[in-house]
Amino acid sequence: MTPLNRRSVLGLGAAAGAGLVIPTTAATAHAAHAARTAPAFIRGDRPTLTHGVQSGDVGSRGGVLWSRADKTSRLVAEISADESFRRARPVNGPVVTARSDFTGELKVNGLEAGRDYFYRIRAVDADDPRRGSAWELGRLRTAPARRQDIRFLWSGDIAGQGWGANPDFGGFRIAPAMAAREADFFLSSGDNVYADGPLTSTVTLPDGRIWNNIVTEEKDKVAETLTEFRGQYAYNLLADNWRAFLAQTPIVAQWDDHEVTNNWYPGEILPDDGRYTERRVDVLAARAKQAFHEYIPVGDASPDPDGRIYRKLSYGPLMDLFVLDMRTHKDANTTDTETSADGGVLGERQTRWLLRELAASRATWKVIAADLPIGLVVPDGTLQEGLAQGDAGAPLGRELDIAKILTGLKRLGIRNHVWLTADVHYTAAHSYSPDRAAYQDFDPFWEFVSGPLNAGAFGPNKLDPTFGPAAEFVAAPPAANASPADGFQFFGEVEIDARTQQLTVTLRDIDGGALFTKTLDPSFR
Repeated sequence: MTPLNRRSVLGLGAAAGAGLVIPTTAATAHAAHAARTAPAFIRGDRPTLTHGVQSGDVGSRGGVLWSRADKTSRLVAEISADESFRRARPVNGPVVTARSDFTGELKVNGLEAGRDYFYRIRAVDADDPRRGSAWELGRLRTAPARRQDIRFLWSGDIAGQGWGANPDFGGFRIAPAMAAREADFFLSSGDNVYADGPLTSTVTLPDGRIWNNIVTEEKDKVAETLTEFRGQYAYNLLADNWRAFLAQTPIVAQWDDHEVTNNWYPGEILPDDGRYTERRVDVLAARAKQAFHEYIPVGDASPDPDGRIYRKLSYGPLMDLFVLDMRTHKDANTTDTETSADGGVLGERQTRWLLRELAASRATWKVIAADLPIGLVVPDGTLQEGLAQGDAGAPLGRELDIAKILTGLKRLGIRNHVWLTADVHYTAAHSYSPDRAAYQDFDPFWEFVSGPLNAGAFGPNKLDPTFGPAAEFVAAPPAANASPADGFQFFGEVEIDARTQQLTVTLRDIDGGALFTKTLDPSFR
């Protein structure tokens, strides 16, 4: 079979020559997005794909494909290890309707582990499959089943603080550098959208330059209705280079607060500040979660019966990825000085699941994807939004729940665990040691922070001494809410070498330059 040339996924000219179409301008995608307001299905019109293609939660044998049509139609796909699709396997998908905003997922199984595949998706008339859209092309790499090199990216925070898709940069300025890394997958560490962050068409920068935003009706106000939440995800896909990146790189997504509203927690009633007519956060969160699942391909690996978005994904004998949900069960923000553990960040069920799966894992490395950093103080006014609160003593509040995990890891004999997060809008590397800590019942470990991808840059935040962290590297802007035009946007890269089993983390800047690199040796005690 023809070896995969990943860059050919982005070779739009060649794709068009093969009858494969990827929208090439934000204006084209914007016009397609506007089709949601067009009249319902009109007999005789061919359906069209409006927001590109994606794949997600790709395992060793298969994964989830995604696309969106402009009207009621059936999504169909083909997948092949051959770039020409001469030996393609058909994948039948669902009939998409207005009930899902014409989005749909196609589950593909029976693939070979640890290899590259091309896929293509089209929408066909539900009554006449001879009438359909052009194909749109994507690629994915299945997870390995044996010891094999692994490379993936992570970051978060997309289109926040007034900085949206800018056509002057092809959408999101950082996307080409991420695409150039040709990663096995992308871990999106929350704040996939800013549902509480309206955009204006232009922003004047401190030096007088003008930042231009694509603006849609749904981004003109805070999201409250299901249509408005859907519009947050559709908006990001108007960024040409981001849509192309997602077509070539499978996504593993977790969610945080801005998918709903800033610093939200279950049961919250928002203040009457004029922004929201629906102030019940539980109502907003239900709509937001539906839009999240409609627009991001998420597999069904989560074991949670209450709909929390956590799961474990295995990448052969070298790595298990634990994707946490630190938002759905999060308790109300307080001073975070409570003296008894109440499961107020992960919940008891998720905590038991995490420790059980960590104990069962035989992978060399356990990578834990957290919504929130462990040792950084993240204030919410006079209260605390994060896990730490700045007190130098023994664990209090949510720290008690983290202490339970860290002590559990020690007692399980797991030293090869690495924590990845975003959330704070700068990049950093933290080493944690019991020798520096007030609480010492844990083994040393590292936490790496990345982001933002396309949002205001902030930081750095204060480190809480409870678990003995040290900031080994920090890159942050000189002033708050620095725009992507200033360059303080970051993503992280994890590589695991199949021969040495070493894990290397590289923190990269907006152009892909390496800012900091740390290689960790595995422990086999």
